[in-house]
Amino acid sequence: QVQLVESGGGLVQAGDSLRLSCAASGRTFSIDAMGWFRQAPGKEREFVAAIKWSGGSTDYADSVKGRFTISRDNAKNTVYLQMNSLKPEDTAVYYCATGENYVLRRIGRYYNYWGQGTQVTVSS
Repeated sequence: QVQLVESGGGLVQAGDSLRLSCAASGRTFSIDAMGWFRQAPGKEREFVAAIKWSGGSTDYADSVKGRFTISRDNAKNTVYLQMNSLKPEDTAVYYCATGENYVLRRIGRYYNYWGQGTQVTVSS
């Protein structure tokens, strides 16, 4: 199993920045992709960003491209989501997750393990 612990959420104003962290432990050798998803009240969970654990390829949802940056520190088994120019519509619970196939990185059900979620609230 893989355990994921997220941190870094909070309440900010529009235009501000936040950095989310997700620390992985356990069977981390099985990880091929780490992704961030979010779910706003009354909405379905949506893909935000993903990074290939080896090689570092990245992918972003159109809604965050150019504002968010995903990165990883393999030595610390940690993935980060730097969120800049935050908008009220970015308000959601953000989840990190691990998957064994980067090709399926945008599809939540192909991720095996999920963190507990961290709340991000952006006020206008």
